[in-house]
Amino acid sequence: MKDLGRARTTRRRRSLVVASMVLALVALAAGIAACGSDSETTDAGASSSAGGAATPSELRITYQLIPNGDLIVKDQGWLEEALPDTKITWVKFDSGADVNTAMIAGSVDIGLAGSSPIAAGLSEPMNIAYKVPWIHDVIGAAESLVVKNSTGVKDVAGLTGRKIGTPFGSTAHYSLLAALELNGVDPAKVKLVDLQPPDILGAWQRGDIDAAYVWNPTLAELKKDGTVLVTSEELAGEGKLTADLAVVTDSFAEAYPDAVQIWVEQQDKAVQLYRSDPQAAAEAVGRQLNISADEALAQMKDLIFLDASEQAGADYLGTPDAPGKLADNLESAAKFLLQQSSVQGVPSLATFQAGLANQFVAAAAGK
Repeated sequence: MKDLGRARTTRRRRSLVVASMVLALVALAAGIAACGSDSETTDAGASSSAGGAATPSELRITYQLIPNGDLIVKDQGWLEEALPDTKITWVKFDSGADVNTAMIAGSVDIGLAGSSPIAAGLSEPMNIAYKVPWIHDVIGAAESLVVKNSTGVKDVAGLTGRKIGTPFGSTAHYSLLAALELNGVDPAKVKLVDLQPPDILGAWQRGDIDAAYVWNPTLAELKKDGTVLVTSEELAGEGKLTADLAVVTDSFAEAYPDAVQIWVEQQDKAVQLYRSDPQAAAEAVGRQLNISADEALAQMKDLIFLDASEQAGADYLGTPDAPGKLADNLESAAKFLLQQSSVQGVPSLATFQAGLANQFVAAAAGK
């Protein structure tokens, strides 16, 4: 009974933490929204909607330093060419949790976030009004749990009592908790530290953390004096698949479906470039990451890229008439997050299916 009492107390504490985080998130979102009119993130739809314009006056995109097609589109300026009457504003974010905050604030239109934060965003209490129009990549070995060689730790079980850095609310955080669970390690017996990728590298170099679950390009730096214990590719084989997804706000997609369609087509173009000319694709990504094309290509090979036709298939986004299995994956991730008290409620599968804006990949694929 004492153990049961402690478990209940722990759950109550976690619930209070979640509630506090939500309040902070709402407050931060309100702050961002309040100052948005004085920055580059002015509401793109305000002026153009009033005039009934076919394209927005501005398209605000959040991107992350992940070696996928989004960086190719940015580097090549394809959106600027395809939407000449629209101001394309690119804003760098470090994690999906930050993207969720910006989406709640209404300060961005399209963003990149991992499947775990998006599953959380579609769940209670956030219930963000956005949908997934594109899969940037299925995460493979590009996101992994790595431990410092100096620790002498050889497996996940050996992390008990160690400090592990990861961005909370990210796919890496989800995968880390899954890895601990699958290896019988109680999360309460490790010290989890909430750090963004750039901060993880600094903490690693200072010796503030013993291990980290993070993605490239930070992961590549840690591997120079660290050992990978488990990859997201391996966890996918255990039913814990993760992916980097795009999200578009409902309001933007409804007001400017043609702009979203054009955006999806540029992303598909990037995947086709990677398949037909990997070197050219790697050079574009390398410029954005400030690394060599060879390094970029090596990192890109750790991700799985899908074209529009594949994404419109049953295993992924599917079509409006037949929603794909990505909805099931998001529901599964949300249920796991609920077990960890990271969300307060999981909606029905139908809600996750409705969260797939698969009409855009279907149209791009001619389905």
